[in-house]
Amino acid sequence: MATHDVDEVDGRLLNIMQGDFPLVERPFAHMGEAVGISEQETIDRTAALRKGQIIRQISAIFDTRSLGYKSSLVACNVAPEKLTEAVRVINQHPGVSHNYERNHEYNVWFTIAVPPEGDAEKDVSLLAAQVDATYRMLPTLTLYKIGVKLDMTGTMDAAATSDDKGFRSPVKDEVAPLTQQERAFVREMQQHIEYIPEPFAAAAEAVGVSQPELFDIAADMIERKMLRRFAAILRHQKAGYRVNGMGVWAVDPDKADEAGDIMSEFRNISHCYLRPTYPDWPYNVFSMIHGKSKEDCEAVARAVQERTGIEEYTMLYSTREFKKTRVEYFTDDYDRWLAKHRPANADAAAS
Repeated sequence: MATHDVDEVDGRLLNIMQGDFPLVERPFAHMGEAVGISEQETIDRTAALRKGQIIRQISAIFDTRSLGYKSSLVACNVAPEKLTEAVRVINQHPGVSHNYERNHEYNVWFTIAVPPEGDAEKDVSLLAAQVDATYRMLPTLTLYKIGVKLDMTGTMDAAATSDDKGFRSPVKDEVAPLTQQERAFVREMQQHIEYIPEPFAAAAEAVGVSQPELFDIAADMIERKMLRRFAAILRHQKAGYRVNGMGVWAVDPDKADEAGDIMSEFRNISHCYLRPTYPDWPYNVFSMIHGKSKEDCEAVARAVQERTGIEEYTMLYSTREFKKTRVEYFTDDYDRWLAKHRPANADAAAS
């Protein structure tokens, strides 16, 4: 059971914040007006949802690769007797933001991101060697959807769809470098906001711009698909969505985009990607499904199968969460890790 009772007004606020937290000078007043409460009550309710562990963070959500970072999902096969040590080693990498145990031969699944001068595959090879694991790199080839917009009002069916057609975007190897002002924007806006009437004032001052100019930078980065959105990230389990299943689908490559677009319409599918296959891994389309029960997740998967006609798929459920955080962009955390684990590379990156 959640540690905070979410009432109808909380649910409406959470639905707004998950979609697009208003990028205006007084966002709490804006949201309060939408649900019929005062600015101060909106602030108080948001603070209570954070304290009750429903809200994990309210901040900018950036596209890792568009910022010049290199990222990948990694599937590892770790011997059960080595699992604890493997998790400890993997989680020390500052670019590892999510790490789960799943019900498969590949039992440890994590995401890794490294800055432009980094090498994700070399880092993963080093980590795997330390823990005697085999692994598969599963980078994103096409992004179909990323964005958790779970129904917090309790009025929608688990397999409900929406008009959201996703965020289909083939991965580009070449990206334009960010200006110093844009890097400062990223560093400030990736932080969790304060619960005050004008939460963006301090960020604007740190970047050296006015609040309207800060919002203009945000709009420009959204247009360039560097900034996905500014939104609340929920602790799904605390919010009642206790089960997540990674649906992996073996799709004809010529039909992958069509399948990805269909999956993106489902509200309880938060992430959908095209990834590479291997001789021992035929699944190329990945969909993260959230539900209040395993039955909810299975219902979504069946609905997807009915809509797409895909015959071969499987569901990988999280059995343990080892790490879930946000990658901090443009900090020196990675340099410190590199200096400790690959000192020769750290010297080269610094030169």
